[in-house]
Amino acid sequence: MTEDARVDVDFGEDGLVPVVAQSAADGEVLMLAYANEEALDRTLETGEGHYYSRSRDELWHKGASSGHTQTVEAVRVDCDADALLYVVEQEGGACHTGYRSCFHRTVDGETVGERVFDPDEVYD
Repeated sequence: MTEDARVDVDFGEDGLVPVVAQSAADGEVLMLAYANEEALDRTLETGEGHYYSRSRDELWHKGASSGHTQTVEAVRVDCDADALLYVVEQEGGACHTGYRSCFHRTVDGETVGERVFDPDEVYD
């Protein structure tokens, strides 16, 4: 992609854009997070998922503490340029609770996802 061709992403009034991470292997939605311009730039520069943590108020390199990194194969922008899709190769689980996907429960509370690691062992 040339610099001239880069889409003007709408980061909104708070400077953040929602990002859906999707498995390149099977299309499963793994997580929803947010990115600021720096996180998007770091993702494009490194090829690894970077986000902005609203709760910690800081840039966040996915997997920096857990080792469960995301290799970003593509970054797509929606038609309004106000949401992004990272197509990723996920190492380990995407969810900090130990599941492959953050979307591992139904609204009725049923667990439908696969637990792939024990968070107590990873985040001690």
